[in-house]
Amino acid sequence: MIKKQLVVLDSYLRKQRSDFYSNLNPPLEDGQIEALEAKFGITVPEDLKILYQWKNGQNSECYESFVNNSVFMTLEEALGTAQEMTSMIGSDFDVDNWWSQYWIPIFHNGGGDHICYDIGGVFTGKKGQVIEFWHADNDRNVIAPNLQSFIESVNQFYETTPVQDFDEFFTVKDIQGFPKVFYVK
Repeated sequence: MIKKQLVVLDSYLRKQRSDFYSNLNPPLEDGQIEALEAKFGITVPEDLKILYQWKNGQNSECYESFVNNSVFMTLEEALGTAQEMTSMIGSDFDVDNWWSQYWIPIFHNGGGDHICYDIGGVFTGKKGQVIEFWHADNDRNVIAPNLQSFIESVNQFYETTPVQDFDEFFTVKDIQGFPKVFYVK
């Protein structure tokens, strides 16, 4: 089902943001994903693989936001950032769940904040949810129950927003029951 949503998203981006679309990286093949899984010692969940088999993030010289004022990270960058952040648990991050070993950042705003895929279900017990990590704030909002709902919400934005009213700083919303707000102390 997420594949269908990505086909819709691809169409919207091609038509409504063609310059941005040209800055999306080519998709990853299975062997490339397997090599990254081996390099970082992680199994990438199937729906996240499908996202990266659609596009492998955006060109590192393109600073235009993909969603929520954030750029789309390559899978290698996402896994590397997750590994680096996880290594800081217990030293730089001494508050429980400030960062979680279960989070894979897939979008970042360039200021240390990320939108993450949660492989562990931190706070809710639901694996695959999409969560916001703020480097300087203690709120950890679960903004979507899964990646498919997140992409559907992005598509909803493109479907309902006239091109002339488009502002790249749009927030994923209108997902029933979300966001769910949690605080770490």
